[in-house]
Amino acid sequence: MPKALNPAPRMHSVRVGNVTIGGGAPLVLIAGPCVVESEKLILWTVEKILKVCEKHQTPLIFKSSYKKANRTSLRSFTGLGMKKGLAILKKVKKEFNVPILTDIHTEEEAKPAAEVADVLQIPAFLSRQTDLIVAAAKTGRAVNLKKGQFLAPEDMRTAVEKAASTGNKKILVTERGTSFGYHNLVVDFRSLLIMRSFGYPVVFDATHSVQLPGGNSNTSGGQPQFIIPLAKAAVAVGVDALFVETHPNPSRALSDADCQLPLSQLDSLLNQITEISAFTNP
Repeated sequence: MPKALNPAPRMHSVRVGNVTIGGGAPLVLIAGPCVVESEKLILWTVEKILKVCEKHQTPLIFKSSYKKANRTSLRSFTGLGMKKGLAILKKVKKEFNVPILTDIHTEEEAKPAAEVADVLQIPAFLSRQTDLIVAAAKTGRAVNLKKGQFLAPEDMRTAVEKAASTGNKKILVTERGTSFGYHNLVVDFRSLLIMRSFGYPVVFDATHSVQLPGGNSNTSGGQPQFIIPLAKAAVAVGVDALFVETHPNPSRALSDADCQLPLSQLDSLLNQITEISAFTNP
C-alpha cells in the first residue's frame, strides 16, 4: 500500500494586492513575458492579458523579470538592468492597478525589488539558497518558492520553513517540472498534492514545465504544444494559481522563446481551465 499523505494543515490564503490566492479563492493567473524587453512591449501585453482575464473573471498577477540571471549562454539577453526594469514594472502597477511578481537572485536585490513587486520569486535553481529566501521573506512581501528541477516535492518543505521562520506566512510554492535525463523535464502531478500538504497555496508553472533545458545547444528549447494540456491537468488535480509566461510573438522573445505561450492562445487556455476549475472546485 502506498504511504498516505499527512493530513493537510489549515491552508493559509495569501493576499497579494487586490488578489487572494488559496483558501477557496478563485483560480488566479500569474502571467506575462519572461523578461522585461521594453516598456512598449510590457505595457501593450499587460493590457491585452487584463482584457482576457476580465472576460473570464480571472484575477491576474502580472509577471515579468527585470533580470534573468540563469541563462544558458553568456551571450543570452539578461534584461534592461535592475533600475530600468523595475521602473517599467512600477509603471505597470500604477497604470493598471495589477499586482506584480518578479524574480530576485541575490539578497541585495530583495529590498529594492520589494519596493515595486508584490511577490518576490525565488528561481528554481536557487530554491535551496537559505540567505536569499530569508531576505525575500523579511521584506514582508509574498514569496513564491519555485521547486528546483533537482528536488523531490517533499524537499520543498524546508524551503517553506526557511521563509516562515521570519514570521512571514505569505508563501506560495510552485511546481515547474523535474529533470528527466538530459535536456528534458517531466511533471509528476503527485507533487501538487504533496506540496499542498504544507498548508500554503500551490502554483503550477505550465510554461517552464515544457522547457528542454539546454536543448538547443547554447539555449533552452521547449515543447509549447504541451502547455495547455499540462495546465488543464494541473487544474483538474487542484492548484490555487496557474503560472504562464506569454508573449505576443514567442519566436522573437529575447528569453525562453521556445516555451512561452503565444498571447493569442491565452483566451482559449482560460476558457478551458476556468471550466475545469469550476467543476473541480465548485
